[in-house]
Amino acid sequence: MKARQAIYSMRKRGILKKAKELSILCDVEVVLSLSSPSGKPTLFVGQDPNGLYSILQKVSNMPFVEREERRAYTIELYEDQLQELKNKLTEKSKILRDWKNPENVEDLNQIKFMEDHLIASLNGLRNRKNELAMEQQSKERALEGNENLEI
Repeated sequence: MKARQAIYSMRKRGILKKAKELSILCDVEVVLSLSSPSGKPTLFVGQDPNGLYSILQKVSNMPFVEREERRAYTIELYEDQLQELKNKLTEKSKILRDWKNPENVEDLNQIKFMEDHLIASLNGLRNRKNELAMEQQSKERALEGNENLEI
């Protein structure tokens, strides 16, 4: 929970800064309502101290049909984003399945990609192993040198 709270706090500062910039630079009324993971609310109202009242008044005076159109448009945007995320998840899941069962992969390009990735990973591991071995040898030499000085 603490990690979530820390991330929320950092992100909240960022979005509040953006809301303030939007309010000032574009001369628009901005009202932003947030609720933290612990349930603590935050309300940001732009330049106009009556901004919340003003926006709520405009929304309440808006014809029902227009409110519904705006709501539907917003939902459509979220549905499009959700579909994109689902597509990415499906793609990543397939890649993960390929890595778990490489014998089932029938696409030559995919196999070549996997092989190149494994070679690069193996080279990285070898380099790290050599670095650690050299560090260990240096430490052992330093210890031997200290022991010789003590004798």
